[in-house]
Amino acid sequence: MKEEKDRYERELEKLQIELVKYQKHLIKSRSKILVLFEGRDASGKDSTIKRITEHLSPRESAIVALGVPSDREKSQWYFQRYVPHLPAEQEFVLFNRSWYNRAGVEKVMGFCTDEQYEEFFSEVNEFETMLTRSKIRLFKIYLDISKECQKKRMASRKTDPLKQWKVSPIDEVAVKRWKDYSRARNVMFERSHTELSPWYIVHTDDKREARLNVIRGLLSNLDYSGKRETLTAPDPRVFFCYDPRYLANGMIAP
Repeated sequence: MKEEKDRYERELEKLQIELVKYQKHLIKSRSKILVLFEGRDASGKDSTIKRITEHLSPRESAIVALGVPSDREKSQWYFQRYVPHLPAEQEFVLFNRSWYNRAGVEKVMGFCTDEQYEEFFSEVNEFETMLTRSKIRLFKIYLDISKECQKKRMASRKTDPLKQWKVSPIDEVAVKRWKDYSRARNVMFERSHTELSPWYIVHTDDKREARLNVIRGLLSNLDYSGKRETLTAPDPRVFFCYDPRYLANGMIAP
């Protein structure tokens, strides 16, 4: 167990060095990068984002995790509350959940109307096209977790005093409405996976492998000086681009 942890720590450090290299390139080239993290509760979004940003310059990187919208925000154009947090030149921004809340939690929990849901899908691909045309490098990453693993992690939250802040009334609903979330996720993939802004899937039952492969997957799609190509190649069994066939063959949790 200790050997496995030591191997993970060594590999993580190497990849974090690569992230720092990339950030230096991003700053020098005045580029903009935006990474969206979606996934079921307990899929590992917080811990993955923490490892990515741990050694990045805080002046040029930011984590965005918006709370429940205010009454004023509810009256705005749906994407409006996200726009102020988009990256400017030299910035690396990560969203811990994003505008895809409407396609997932809001749809399943009834927090949006059918009309709002359909309006979202009529606009999202065009919105993301606008972002990429403005030279924002956009990555959409879905952290995939099995039902059994989600149950275990949810249970551990209740007993671990350091994870109490993660416990919410929606936790129990997330487990009970597993199939509803699966259906919403499948529609999200079908209607928002495009050639210009594809979805990447990451298996997260093994948290350590997931974190390493998210970083590898990002770096493998980015160019920068001194890149170690073999180090940054992700395991295709853990990190892969969405394909509708994966919903049928078990590559994505049912």
